[in-house]
Amino acid sequence: MPDYYRPDLGTNPDDPFARDSEGKLVRRSYWLDMMDQSLVMLFTQGIGVHLTNDQKRAHLADIKREHLIDAVCPIDILPPED
Repeated sequence: MPDYYRPDLGTNPDDPFARDSEGKLVRRSYWLDMMDQSLVMLFTQGIGVHLTNDQKRAHLADIKREHLIDAVCPIDILPPED
């Protein structure tokens, strides 16, 4: 199973990242109705900013927006080894 973000539904039962017991998005229409530019902002400056790159990639693939991965997931650049 992909590395989906699992929100604490006890503190926020209406979290748009909520998934059912089978891993399917509960509020799928929330994501599908959103324009690409809004999704990029949401993941880079909004509620998705705290997700790991793997979680962002998995979520974008799930909602069929893989083309946004490069805009949403910064490339981790490792410092040169001494």
